[in-house]
Amino acid sequence: MPHSPPVPVRGLHHFAWRCRDSEETRRFYEDLLGLPLVHVIKSDHVPSTGEYCPYVHIFFQMRDGSYIAFFDLGDDVAALPSPNTPAWVNHIALRVDSEADLLTAQARLQAAGIEVLGPTDHHIIESIYFFDPNGIRVELTTPTVPQAEMDAHALHARADLDAWTLRKAGLRAAGKAPHA
Repeated sequence: MPHSPPVPVRGLHHFAWRCRDSEETRRFYEDLLGLPLVHVIKSDHVPSTGEYCPYVHIFFQMRDGSYIAFFDLGDDVAALPSPNTPAWVNHIALRVDSEADLLTAQARLQAAGIEVLGPTDHHIIESIYFFDPNGIRVELTTPTVPQAEMDAHALHARADLDAWTLRKAGLRAAGKAPHA
């Protein structure tokens, strides 16, 4: 266990995925969702490993200053879904300002031929779900409760997780754990 306190994490800088085609991805995120393309990195070598792999790395900026980013490796291949994880699990949730904005986004996506699931009421947020051209599940969401209610949930979040950990152990012991 480290002896020094954790370094403060200030927020998300970017989350990156592989994309099949950078222009197709740009049209989806910039033209359809309205996230401006703000940076492009082109290289033949991976900076962290030195490995030869020609790529372009594209960044779309969100209003809070964070980014969603993609790597186009030039082979027209999208990342494969995880074989041991249901398709609804891995996703990125992007916040919009209101339920009206959520419905406007849903109508815009559907007009572009995108299949949209929702709105779904999660009791603290309302969301819609859809897939980008790379098969990545995207959620647009908006809070539906005051911050005070979220603060109240935070007070028992650890106890809720501890209760799940005990329940999961019981399900495993009884041989009833799903996806086991």
